[in-house]
Amino acid sequence: MKIVLRILLVGAILLLAYMCYRSIMGTIEFKKEREYRESAIQARLIDIRKAQIEYKNVYGVHAANFEELGTFLKEKKLPFLIKEGTLTDEQLEKGMTEKEAVKRGLIRRDTIWVLAKDTLFGAHYNVDSMAIVPVKSVDARFQMDTATLPSSAGYTVKVFECGVKYDVYLKDLNTQLLINLKDEVGKMGKYQGLRVGSVTEINNNAGNWE
Repeated sequence: MKIVLRILLVGAILLLAYMCYRSIMGTIEFKKEREYRESAIQARLIDIRKAQIEYKNVYGVHAANFEELGTFLKEKKLPFLIKEGTLTDEQLEKGMTEKEAVKRGLIRRDTIWVLAKDTLFGAHYNVDSMAIVPVKSVDARFQMDTATLPSSAGYTVKVFECGVKYDVYLKDLNTQLLINLKDEVGKMGKYQGLRVGSVTEINNNAGNWE
């Protein structure tokens, strides 16, 4: 009987140790995969923010959706300054300006018009993928919205928000750890996912991870 009890006790200890190990490893794996996915998502959101800022510079408002933003990037041309040559230390000491140097033909400053996509991201950037959440196991698009908010100074500010929730890009990972993450963030009153900008507060288009 004592031998049986000892065997059962050893078995219980081993089982408990294994469960603890799996719990620790599960948490580590969840965190590692979450960080990997969020790195790609953050990079994409930064691109979206960059495009939206330029869109607003041109039109005075943000693009209402990805179709408008995509058309802007593919069709609108923006000024691009070509710079060839710089003023030497000797020229600077003599008080020469760039305008003078250009007039004398010492340096070149020309403005050409280039597609917004090429100016902002390069010729090979895939605009059509901008709205897609860049996680292989997830088939989803970012959610985007715009608004006009009153500022504390008494004027209005055009804002936009673009993001994706934890439930979308972490849904195939450990369910309990996802619930814990959402609960923790929810208690702090924060957005349960990643986003840039906000349609409820003026935050200078900041990402909620920055």
